[in-house]
Amino acid sequence: MQKHKFVRQESWRYKKLKVNWRKPKGIDNKMRLQMKGWPPLVKVGYRSNRIGRGLHPSGLQEIIIHNVKELSQIDPKTQAARIAGTVGLKKRLEILKEARRIGVRVLNAPRLKQNES
Repeated sequence: MQKHKFVRQESWRYKKLKVNWRKPKGIDNKMRLQMKGWPPLVKVGYRSNRIGRGLHPSGLQEIIIHNVKELSQIDPKTQAARIAGTVGLKKRLEILKEARRIGVRVLNAPRLKQNES
């Protein structure tokens, strides 16, 4: 199921406004009044289905990994690893090497150029 993209009112019109969602407020606000031709408001009915809630778009559950030992606790069929941001390059490379060996998918693995592998 594809998630709906909610946009901030007039964000397409003014460069200074980011697309980030903000609830429209104001007595005559067209978007708040849900007039035809204006983007939809965030509502409870747009919630995703219970099975896919909280999962990565690939359908796997994300598990944050800090070291090689934590990698062994992952089920490759239902879970995927995401290396924590605080992990350095040396340990990151060890984790990637071990993940490749046991067949665990790493979501934030660096994309290497053709000649670097």
